[in-house]
Amino acid sequence: MCTLVHMTFPDPSDQRPMRERMLAGDLYLADDPQIAADSERAMSLSHRVNPLDPNDGATRRELLTELLGAFGEGSEIRPPFRCDLGYRTTIGARVFVNFNLVCLDVAPVTIGDDVLIGPNVQLLTPTHPVEPGPRRDKWEAAQPITIGDNVWLGGGVTVCPGVTIGENTVVGAGSVVTRDLPANVVAVGNPARVLRHIGAEDAQGPEGTDGAAAGGEPA
Repeated sequence: MCTLVHMTFPDPSDQRPMRERMLAGDLYLADDPQIAADSERAMSLSHRVNPLDPNDGATRRELLTELLGAFGEGSEIRPPFRCDLGYRTTIGARVFVNFNLVCLDVAPVTIGDDVLIGPNVQLLTPTHPVEPGPRRDKWEAAQPITIGDNVWLGGGVTVCPGVTIGENTVVGAGSVVTRDLPANVVAVGNPARVLRHIGAEDAQGPEGTDGAAAGGEPA
């Protein structure tokens, strides 16, 4: 589920607590009581969100506001929703998240305003060493993900660690985003590549989005 990257093995003289290392984006061991407490908090709150009556929007918003680092006005997340920590994810205003978002937010996940996220999207910040020794010893790290304003992620999109997606960009269903995408483009594929720039011909409506979500639906 996580991107493989080359890492420098931790300096033995570095005695920082593991949670501090995690928050700094450095290699850390997750077997740490502070990190475990943060994870348990996120699991408990998301467990309360997911089985709620779909019509109980007020309670769902209250719980998501408590769970997340920020949850903008007019935004909606349709459960089920899963995250690692919750407080490292910030969501702007008027964002729509369809069913089954997985947000592994060990590093910050920043979602701008007016973003559309289709069903079964994965936002994955964790990384693991390629070298077998450190990976066997359970060292890991994470890199932030940033989703710009008015981005549309089609159903089943995976966004990998360290990726920034520029404003207004559309990512086609099932794509795997391994590198940054610029603003105002349509990108598709595995790995996702820029198909074209968004232009005046796209003003006609959803038909111009190259099927980012099945059936022309916005998310």
